[in-house]
Amino acid sequence: MKRSLRRALWATGAVVALVAAAMPLATASAAGSVTATFTKVQDWGTGHETKVTVTNGTGASVDTWRIEFDLPAGTTISTFWDADVTSSGNHYVAVKKSWAGPLAPGASFSWGYNGTGGYAAPLNCTVNGGSCAGGGTPPPTTTPPTTAPPTTAPPTTPPPTTPPPTTPPPSGGKKIVGYFAEWGVYARNYHVKNVHTSGSAAKMTHLLYAFGNTSGGRCSIGDSYADYDKAYTAADSVDGVADTWDQPLRGNFNQLRKLKKMYPNLKVIWSFGGWTWSAGFTQAAQNPAAFADSCYALVKDPRWADVFDGIDIDWEYPNACGLQCDASGPNAFKNVISALRTRFGSSFLVTAAITADGSSGGKIDATDYAGAAPNLNWIMPMTYDYFGAWAAQGPTAPHSPLTSYTGIPQQGFWADAAIQKLKSKGIPSDKLLLGIGFYGRGWTGVTQTAPGGTATGAAPGTYEQGIEDYKVLKNTCPATGTVAGTAYAKCGSNWWSYDTPATIGGKMTYAKNQGLGGAFFWELSGDTSNGELISAIKGGLG
Repeated sequence: MKRSLRRALWATGAVVALVAAAMPLATASAAGSVTATFTKVQDWGTGHETKVTVTNGTGASVDTWRIEFDLPAGTTISTFWDADVTSSGNHYVAVKKSWAGPLAPGASFSWGYNGTGGYAAPLNCTVNGGSCAGGGTPPPTTTPPTTAPPTTAPPTTPPPTTPPPTTPPPSGGKKIVGYFAEWGVYARNYHVKNVHTSGSAAKMTHLLYAFGNTSGGRCSIGDSYADYDKAYTAADSVDGVADTWDQPLRGNFNQLRKLKKMYPNLKVIWSFGGWTWSAGFTQAAQNPAAFADSCYALVKDPRWADVFDGIDIDWEYPNACGLQCDASGPNAFKNVISALRTRFGSSFLVTAAITADGSSGGKIDATDYAGAAPNLNWIMPMTYDYFGAWAAQGPTAPHSPLTSYTGIPQQGFWADAAIQKLKSKGIPSDKLLLGIGFYGRGWTGVTQTAPGGTATGAAPGTYEQGIEDYKVLKNTCPATGTVAGTAYAKCGSNWWSYDTPATIGGKMTYAKNQGLGGAFFWELSGDTSNGELISAIKGGLG
């Protein structure tokens, strides 16, 4: 991802110790009182995060609440979530969101904010015009975070821990699993509706929604606007019904809910991490149970709990290097997956996208993936991106070879090497899915048609140099040859490699012959408007 995305988490009591100070809030709705607690979640000197919990201590439902308070000089609210907050100078007014509904007797509701400056208790607090007695007492000191906290947060507190489950039973039939990229709704103009109109939804068994963040070692929102705030017109909505300003859930999550109603057999899994957001897994591995609690709270948030049937972990890479390096040890991944399985229970899907480095002593060997396998419904070795224009001078090579070939630049960098290595470590074949890229990788300054030529840099692409969607390449640079089970083409001085419906057919034959559980692909928007590539996967596995 090339843009700055907002991040989110809700720190739970399993992660940081919180001490709340109850403040009586006057209300005329019934006998008893409404109380609020202002709790310091984190304080890193130049900023802080505060959680505010409103509790109805009366015997009747409270339809609305309005809290007014002042903050001392040097302390201001910069961002907030799950309440509408306005300010005049250092005076703040917080009111209930319309989607929150009435507050039943004995019920509580939490909202929160990030502030500049150190944490300070609110002053002159009132609720519904009645006076509050003071602000919160200072909570205990917590270890300052290394980075500023996120800006949005789901309010859910996780329910009690689920008992450790048995090994998930294998599911019948071949799986066809496709990624939907949340940021595709921007420049790519690819929306959940397109999954329907392309015919892809009818061919997939599972949709992976990418990505949630791992900020601070916790599951957190990736892009709150795309995820649950963007309003859809009737023309862009899955079912032709426009969003309204006051509905509880909008964005991709609501569109996915509509898609699932249209395709009841389609399951949706929320994927966390990816190349850009895997750094937080290092901290997650230090306290897997706390990480799992945070993931449960987010995925099971009541606003969208019905949308997701599973959680996917895309850690690039445990005990190895991706965008950054991890040194958590060979058991870290296994421990994180075990904690997630324990937290979510046996009926919830828990999956993982992993390295496909089949070289001796490579990334597969760095981690005990086999030890994690019993707690995973399936594993997706990313059998693509083996070679690309990050090696600017070449040699040119297909980014998703199925097998080896004479002159391949790196031993073990092909799909079959990864599959055989994973199987040799004891991972059942039917828990492995073969990865397909719905895009190509290319170089420019190339004079040689066959693989192995020199280059001067990355070929131009629509969104990023060196990479282009299949739907574009099939017209601008049609495949002219095949190598190692995939296709390539030279157009002018540009050299591209990518999969076509024909090469995908060959890969699906391989998947069936190996007894694999199916196939997965990155990602939906790279396919044609009528779903050529996913049709080839479906037909090849049929």
